[in-house]
Amino acid sequence: MSTPTHSHSGLQSDDWFMEHPRLSEFVATSRELIGGSGGNVPALLRALEAPFRDLLADQTWLAPQFGIGCETGGMGGGIGQWLLFRSADHTLTLFSLVVPPGSSTPVHDHHAWGLVGLYRGEQAEDVYRRETTTPDPAGRAPLTLVEQRTVRPGDMYRLLPPSDDVHAVRTTSAVPSVSIHLLGIDAGCVWRHRFEPDHAMAHPFRSGYSNEPCADAEAKPPELIACA
Repeated sequence: MSTPTHSHSGLQSDDWFMEHPRLSEFVATSRELIGGSGGNVPALLRALEAPFRDLLADQTWLAPQFGIGCETGGMGGGIGQWLLFRSADHTLTLFSLVVPPGSSTPVHDHHAWGLVGLYRGEQAEDVYRRETTTPDPAGRAPLTLVEQRTVRPGDMYRLLPPSDDVHAVRTTSAVPSVSIHLLGIDAGCVWRHRFEPDHAMAHPFRSGYSNEPCADAEAKPPELIACA
């Protein structure tokens, strides 16, 4: 398991799970844009796209241990979810998601704005539209498949709940696909939904991180977290 380094600020500190000037520069730029956005999330996402595209184009910064799968990952299918940066207040995270060839994520939501971009490999993405904003008491949550698309290195897409927030991805390349996620939430440690579109059902789940356990008592058991 990677040991985070810290940038101290008062009683809290940011968590950095790898060090590279490109990563530090991107996080600093993201924070500057967030601070100047005035809460206008669509405008923020548009502003973030150019620096995010530059991050995706640089194949030198991601350390090798954050580009491999994880047999015990919370997403299943040997998928690794590697935390790279988390802000002290847990309102901004950057992580890599590594999906082995032929594996796919469950259909899932995110509960936060974000950008996702493909760094390596190739994916097929299924995009869904919610028919209701939240599951009913029985867990019913109908979805409609609205788009299927091929995602190649450098491609990116926005997450903007509730309309642009539910998808699944499958690796179609002969090598693992590696995507980079910037989210305005501690994505691995919040409760989200895993969907069964064929049965119009939703189930609570937490994906966890492959290199860092969630802090609260409801975190996944250690055997479903540690992979490093």
